[in-house]
Amino acid sequence: MKLPGTLGIDFGTSNSAVSWAQGADSAQLIALEGEATTLPTALFFDAETGHTHFGREALDLYLSGQEGRLMRSLKSLLGSPLLMERTSVNQQMVSFQDLIGLFLAELVARARNQLGGLPRRLVLGRPVHFVDDDPERDALAERMLFEVAQPLGFEEVSFQLEPIAAALDYERRLLAERTVLVVDIGGGTSDFSVVRLGPQRRSQGQRQADIQATSGVHIGGTDFDKQLSLAQIMPLLGYKHTGPDGREVPSRPFIDLSTWHLIHWQQSPKAIRDAQALRVNYSHGPLHERLMKVLRQQLGHGLAHRVEQAKIACANGALAQGMDLSEVEAGLSAEMSEADLAKHLQDLLVQVVACAQACVEAAGLQRAQIDALYLTGGSSALQPFQQALRQAFPAAELVSGDLFGGVASGLAYS
Repeated sequence: MKLPGTLGIDFGTSNSAVSWAQGADSAQLIALEGEATTLPTALFFDAETGHTHFGREALDLYLSGQEGRLMRSLKSLLGSPLLMERTSVNQQMVSFQDLIGLFLAELVARARNQLGGLPRRLVLGRPVHFVDDDPERDALAERMLFEVAQPLGFEEVSFQLEPIAAALDYERRLLAERTVLVVDIGGGTSDFSVVRLGPQRRSQGQRQADIQATSGVHIGGTDFDKQLSLAQIMPLLGYKHTGPDGREVPSRPFIDLSTWHLIHWQQSPKAIRDAQALRVNYSHGPLHERLMKVLRQQLGHGLAHRVEQAKIACANGALAQGMDLSEVEAGLSAEMSEADLAKHLQDLLVQVVACAQACVEAAGLQRAQIDALYLTGGSSALQPFQQALRQAFPAAELVSGDLFGGVASGLAYS
């Protein structure tokens, strides 16, 4: 059955959300996993049953030790030559583009089950830049995403910039006109838009004149996770360790183990052989033994998950968060605090805030002319980031929206 209105899908690097709206009605976020209106962008291919699992169920099965393959951060491959490469999944060779299509099809199926049908129109969110400073690859990324969405049963498939979608969601709560810098910190990108919003503008059909500037940088929550893993976890496996020849252990395995969509490459027989050969680069044998155990027992995703969860806990106010690493070595652990976030993420946050400032400059405005900073995206909750924003825009009100559902709702309003 075809429904009126529009379905909005926020296909995220770390989490995805779906919303439906018709006419002037408020958008309805779709429950995707139990009562949760977000679904972690994760797939688990169960080697024993051959079944495919999604979201939290996928993560839980993998982390419980079930034999199979976990995949995350697939959105990061859009615009990359890797997207068309084929990989083995449950004894079948499939492309990463097909895997993105599989995940989107699951989102659509869950929305159909909740709504009793689908609308004719689908609006997909996209970052300001899938790929920085490469318009051809950026256009290729959008085209590839369109190709996997086109067969999903909609008569019309279109795109909207994710920060613009967030602005449309925020506008419905405004009582007066404001010049707003929308700050969307997703899993893979940080996107900004300077937009003129207000209750009188909401009914206008064409809003292009209200969008004063957009900008984006390919830095997001997974990059924060990577940096924190390299700083807090990987030294325990030998990262930055100086060997007997006075040189550091080669960094490749540690960087891959800290990068969600590259972890599985370090579980291949060749990668394990290469890591074993690094033993001569270590002055301290137990560090190498830890690395080999992580690779041989495929513990990389579990380590990345602990880092991500510790980051989230610190963002939500925890003074310090312990990370149990006893599966690597009995009694081994690490700790993360808000001070660690500020220290290790400083360089990345400087780049993100600089992009926000450049967006305001591109709009031809002074920073003091920004009335509000509207935050969306999970990593926008990080206190060191919010503090950096306040320093850069001291006159603007800092407003937190629906960090995980606001973009999806705005897409449905599109």
